[in-house]
Amino acid sequence: MSTWYYADAGHQRQGPVDAEELARLRREGRIQWNTLVWREGLTQWEPLSSVINELPVQDTASAPATTLDAGSGRVVDSPYAPPAAPLLYESPVHQGGEIVYAGFWKRFAAITIDSVIVGIAGYAIQLPIFFSLGMFSGGFEDETPTAGMVLALIVAYVGPILLQMFYFAWFHSSGKQATPGKMAVGIKLVSETGGRISFGRGVGRFFAAWISYLILGIGYIMAAFTDRKRALHDMIVGTLVVDQWAYTERPDLQRKELGAVTIVILVLSALFFLAIIGFVVVMIGALASSVGKF
Repeated sequence: MSTWYYADAGHQRQGPVDAEELARLRREGRIQWNTLVWREGLTQWEPLSSVINELPVQDTASAPATTLDAGSGRVVDSPYAPPAAPLLYESPVHQGGEIVYAGFWKRFAAITIDSVIVGIAGYAIQLPIFFSLGMFSGGFEDETPTAGMVLALIVAYVGPILLQMFYFAWFHSSGKQATPGKMAVGIKLVSETGGRISFGRGVGRFFAAWISYLILGIGYIMAAFTDRKRALHDMIVGTLVVDQWAYTERPDLQRKELGAVTIVILVLSALFFLAIIGFVVVMIGALASSVGKF
């Protein structure tokens, strides 16, 4: 008897279950005809409706109309079937083959790009509030705080955090499985089985990343030394950062080299770091000169 796996509403792999259990889940409405399923022997995840002949189901009358594709021999939805509300689900997860994990420098380049994006968005929230409260004109300290001022300050400081949370959680749980920074360098975030994560897990990963940051960034640096290039927050929530073509039908397109975008970001970051060091050295020299004259 075949052993089956299926994708739940949160796009996470469930199983193994036998054919009878899979049929029971369908009868109880816990899975639908377009739920993705997989068993040994299938080349990719398929909708339940395409393997109906392998299951002991009694409600075949309610199954979507299907037809056989002459080219591939696969069962596909009929174009003459009644329209149904489309559901969004991730691309089929292809297991097996080599998986290229995203190394530390690619991840650094991605988070640098994302940090610039969310930083600009955060300032777009904060600066108008700070200007309206007179925090840059010196009059803020002389005013008696009102409820409106306190609320504005809460929005100014909490708003950017919530924006960052939504940004990372939404992009990581989207069909692309990647933030704009990750897309730019050609990597994505997946579950430990290669599937798409839920929005809730994306939120959990965002806050878990704070732990990696608060321990002097050691949690991030762990990605350079651990198995499967995992940072501490990846271990906490069970995620992996891999090449954008990993777990797809074209794993041969994966690339181990850094890539042009990553190299450009690393060079710009290095120049920025050197500029900061140069500025600090100049300031220390000026301070030392002033103290010597005094």
